[in-house]
Amino acid sequence: MTNLNNTEESFRNKWSNNPDTAFLETLRENSDIFNWILTRNGFKNKQSLQNFLSAKKKILDAGCGNGRVTALLRKYSDPIVTKIVGFDIVSSEIAKENLSGSENIFFYKKDLLEDLSDLGQFDFIYCQEVLHHTNNPKQSFLNLVDLLENEGEIAIYVYKQKAPVREFVDDFIREKIAGLPYEEAMKISEQITMFGRALAEQNKLIKVPTVEILGIEGGEYDIQRLIYHFFMKCFWNAEMSMRDNIVINYDWYHPQNCTRHTVEEIRGWFENANLYVTHEYVDFYGITMRGSKK
Repeated sequence: MTNLNNTEESFRNKWSNNPDTAFLETLRENSDIFNWILTRNGFKNKQSLQNFLSAKKKILDAGCGNGRVTALLRKYSDPIVTKIVGFDIVSSEIAKENLSGSENIFFYKKDLLEDLSDLGQFDFIYCQEVLHHTNNPKQSFLNLVDLLENEGEIAIYVYKQKAPVREFVDDFIREKIAGLPYEEAMKISEQITMFGRALAEQNKLIKVPTVEILGIEGGEYDIQRLIYHFFMKCFWNAEMSMRDNIVINYDWYHPQNCTRHTVEEIRGWFENANLYVTHEYVDFYGITMRGSKK
């Protein structure tokens, strides 16, 4: 098994203690999470997603976590037409349990850096919020590309390199808590969550000028988003439970494997893999890219 320092154990604790984190919010139409997934992947609405999936015969959700996006893919595809496979190194059984009533879905325990050829070929591979947690994100990506059918498509999302102060603070906190047991790391994550909530509850906008040396883009921001974008991750979403908010902050700070990337780097991955980029979306948080075999 690939050595993932604390990362494997971190996610095992996350999912075993919180098997339904963000599950319902991912499926709830027009929730922030639902809209973010569709927007970053280039789908204007649920019908757009459904139309895209209708042509797919075999879909892979690589690094499926608790199966929340697997469930989304199932909801907007036809189980008679489309087979869905999900795998994860630590939580495949949790995903299987969460989708126990769904048709034509299969889950496996797999490592992205090991041989995946027994899974077969796919015409659509979804791997988002996953690659940056592996020991070798590019090789993990290439292992998935090997599973693409001719003209098949792969859609990935990886963390983007952020403003320098944000990078420093994120790494500082991660270094401090990565070695802590789950419960202790969650307590610190709760403090960070409460800080994010306090900022959000100010419900005020602030206009700031550009500060190029610090990577701060001028504009008008909610105070919580200003801090979140440029200084430290302090996630808060009032649509979600306090527990889920805490878990999302834990998910960012506790796993040691947490690489950040540039758009040019990810374009290079696709070019080197002989993939044609069909969609690209970049925001403050990450890089979403979809491509197909040339």
